[in-house]
Amino acid sequence: MALSLLSPPPSALCFLGSTSSLSAEFTGQFPRLWTSRSRTGPALPVLTRASSEKDDDKPAFNPFGFVTDNPSSRSAIQMPESPAEDGNVGQMLYRIEDKGKEYGSYVKSGKFRWFVRETGSPESRRGTVVFLHGAPTQSYSYRVVMSQMSDAGFHCFAPDWIGFGFSDKPQPGYGFDYTEKEFHEEFEKLLEVLGVTSPFFLVVQGFLVGSYGLTWTLKNPSKILKLAILNTPLTVSSPIPGLFQQLRIPFFGEFTCQNAVMAERFIEAGSAYVLKLEKADVYRLPYLASSGPGFALLEAARKANFNETASQISSGFASGSWDKPILVAWGISDKYLPQSVAEEFQKGNPRSVELKLIEGAGHMPQEDWPEKVVAALRMFFRV
Repeated sequence: MALSLLSPPPSALCFLGSTSSLSAEFTGQFPRLWTSRSRTGPALPVLTRASSEKDDDKPAFNPFGFVTDNPSSRSAIQMPESPAEDGNVGQMLYRIEDKGKEYGSYVKSGKFRWFVRETGSPESRRGTVVFLHGAPTQSYSYRVVMSQMSDAGFHCFAPDWIGFGFSDKPQPGYGFDYTEKEFHEEFEKLLEVLGVTSPFFLVVQGFLVGSYGLTWTLKNPSKILKLAILNTPLTVSSPIPGLFQQLRIPFFGEFTCQNAVMAERFIEAGSAYVLKLEKADVYRLPYLASSGPGFALLEAARKANFNETASQISSGFASGSWDKPILVAWGISDKYLPQSVAEEFQKGNPRSVELKLIEGAGHMPQEDWPEKVVAALRMFFRV
């Protein structure tokens, strides 16, 4: 009797996510919807229908299909006929370990070491801009934007939050528990170490720690000149992506957080584009190097109250509560947060909030179309 695999289990569907749509779009690259191909090996079916005796010569079911069917992930975990020919994870880490640290250096602040990117100089005539990323990504996403902004006369900083990118990833319970309060406190200390004492321009993007950048702003309005928000949950109607819901499930979250290609797949699922391999390498690197980033994300996701944070942001920046200029530069192809989120947020404070729609950009406009983000920021930050 042949076993049937007509429908994948729910857990498999969680990982397949948007990959089926990607595979369907790149039909020139993939001969069938549920087939992936390693660099040197034969085509590998990810989920196939029941096989008859005539199919005995086909390759066996590939349990890692949810990884290898992603164009940018095929070099991360491969299934060649002779694995030794393609190397192993250690060899791949050696290949990419120095990637992605453009404009960056390590800064000791309190008990922790932050990785901070910096362009321009303190004497820059137009002021200081601080860029904050969201989860599960890193400051690497701002590399092009901050380079061009410094060319325009701004002094720019972009740190990796504690637990993310190349910054320290302390074990929960040993000096850092990944709560909103602790993120705020450590960010305050970092600003002091960086010498950011005068009011500055702040740019925020993304989920979880990105939202914490906004709640920190609500508590420190006097430190902000102007606030720019790229795709970030801004209202109680903002959807919560499946990744963060999965992380909050006991046991399943522990498995999910150790998916080495989690960050790059999250980026691709929120955009109309597939990351180039050299970019995917950088987003993947921290999760390949150790289990620390995954467990940091797991802890932060479980400590977060997404709905309460969104409520604070929505009410805190509403008319009567906030009067400083806000730019919402929104990638309209975001597959996590619809354009209606940005429009609803603007209606809450039409005098202070300017909405700029960025065509062709998804959840991370700074990665998808940095030139348009720079143009919007330069116009908004004119003083």
